[in-house]
Amino acid sequence: MASDDVRTLVAVADVVYPSEVTPTGEFVENYVGGLPGPRTQAVLRTVRSLDAHARRERGRPFSALSETQRDALLRSMGVDRTGSDPEGVLSERIRYYVVNQLLYGLYTSPRGSTLVGIDNPVGHPGGYESYQNPPSESASVER
Repeated sequence: MASDDVRTLVAVADVVYPSEVTPTGEFVENYVGGLPGPRTQAVLRTVRSLDAHARRERGRPFSALSETQRDALLRSMGVDRTGSDPEGVLSERIRYYVVNQLLYGLYTSPRGSTLVGIDNPVGHPGGYESYQNPPSESASVER
């Protein structure tokens, strides 16, 4: 995966991830690179289209914009309120291939899942067992 693509994905993640999380190139590259080949290629095509749009609209690559400018650009495109469609217009493809993939990657990782109260997500060592035997209510309050 090209470093420009990783920088753009991290820049999107920086906008859409909760403030408690700082996205890294390593996490994004490992997650997206681990997707099935056709899915990875679709993500990269969409990321490159987003970057080209940013260059046309703002004169700079998406990753070179400030977080506020990136957020404003995504909102002006309607990414925050559109449906997600792999065959749709650019905003729908960004929502499907970029935003949703990044959020899925986060919330199925141990770090991201703890943000929603799951200490060990399914698919990680011990995750299935922790899903089958959730902590008691009193244990949840003590954390």
